[in-house]
Amino acid sequence: MPERHFRRPAVEEMTGLSRSLIYALMAKGEFPRPVKLSARVVAWPESSIADWLESRRT
Repeated sequence: MPERHFRRPAVEEMTGLSRSLIYALMAKGEFPRPVKLSARVVAWPESSIADWLESRRT
């Protein structure tokens, strides 16, 4: 089964983070970077968000 990808609003809802905090954490290398789906569309793979959330639990 292909992996699902989530756009930024869904990632914000899943993580509870704001847009600005997501991008600030990405700049520090503390949040996964999105993948490019087309010339103007990026999204985060479900597995990368799940892994990040799991790492925050410990």
